[in-house]
Formats: sequence, C-alpha cells, structure tokens
Amino acid sequence: MPSQLWPYITPGIPDELFENLPGIPLSQREVRLMLIAQLRLKSDSVLWDIGAGTGTIPVEVGLLCPGGKIIAIERDEEVANLIKRNCDRFDVKNVEVIEGSAPECLHDLKVTPHRVCIEGGRPIQEILQAAWNYLPPSGRVVATAANLESLYAISQSFSLLRARNIEVVQSAVNRLETRGFSQTFTAVDPIFILSGEKLD
Repeated sequence: MPSQLWPYITPGIPDELFENLPGIPLSQREVRLMLIAQLRLKSDSVLWDIGAGTGTIPVEVGLLCPGGKIIAIERDEEVANLIKRNCDRFDVKNVEVIEGSAPECLHDLKVTPHRVCIEGGRPIQEILQAAWNYLPPSGRVVATAANLESLYAISQSFSLLRARNIEVVQSAVNRLETRGFSQTFTAVDPIFILSGEKLD
C-alpha cells in the first residue's frame, strides 16, 4: 500500500525522503531499482535483507509486497533503529528488524526466505553459504559488490554453490546536478549486482 510520504505504487523513492546517518550506506534510487528487479518478487515473498543499512530496500519491498514479510538484519543497534524509523516514516508494517551479525543470527530467524538480498558484511562468502542453505528450490539470492574483492568472492561462492541462471549487472548512472550557475552530470558510484537461483 502506498504511504502518505510516497503515495505511488511505483518503486524508486527519492533518496532524500529517507532519514540517514553519516557513514551508513544508502542504496541509491537507480541502483535500488535494479536490485529490486533482480529479486523477482511476488506479492507474498519472504525476503531476508542482510546488511540492510539505511533500510531503503526493506521500505521499498514492504510497500511493493503488502502480503510479504521482510526481515532486515543489521548488526549495529543505532543503524537497526534507523531502519525502524524509516519504516515508520513510510508506514511500512511488514518489516521485522533483527539486530545481529550474519551468518550467526540466521538460525534464530522464525521464517525461511524465498529471496535473500546481501548488501554488506565482511564474511560475504560465509553469509552467502549460510543463507543459501535456508533457501527452497527456486529461491533467489541477490548480492551487491562495490569492489573487486567482493565481486570475486560472490562469483566464487555462486560457482561453489552451483547456482543457476546467474546474472551480473553493473550500474552506470549519471544524475543531473546544479553546481553554482550551471548544471552538470555527476556519476553515481558504480556497483555490481549479482543474482543466482537455487534450482535443486
């Protein structure tokens, strides 16, 4: 259901509508849209968002999938509270925020996922492997990589797990910004979005 702050069914909430904290990652709108497209959600999907940061993905998916359930996992208490505040801002009721470190906290979760989004976490291979074990056949993982090391680690993990239908997309987004008296295009930091399915 749309919220008063974003009264549309279209995803792509402007970044500035979210509350944020200095140094806490925020998935920028254009990258967020690409990531959500790769999740291939259904109206009742259960999504685990590991390393949920500001909470942009839980909010967007919560609005898109009113019959679904989103588990937002964040290890830092202050950041977990930020996710809750952003859910409240957009009147999203189907997000549960879990304060804990992955992969250790995953076995405590009460619902198993149809989709897993991994937006962070230093032990990315361990997180991906652990989350993969909870996915049913046809379950899907989408992970982001902002550097070469993460890209390699995720690619290697998908190979070891024998993921199917692997896709890799790199964002290349420029935004028009006003600087002084002129308008110029400014690049958004590129990011890789990797996805794969568990078919057996």
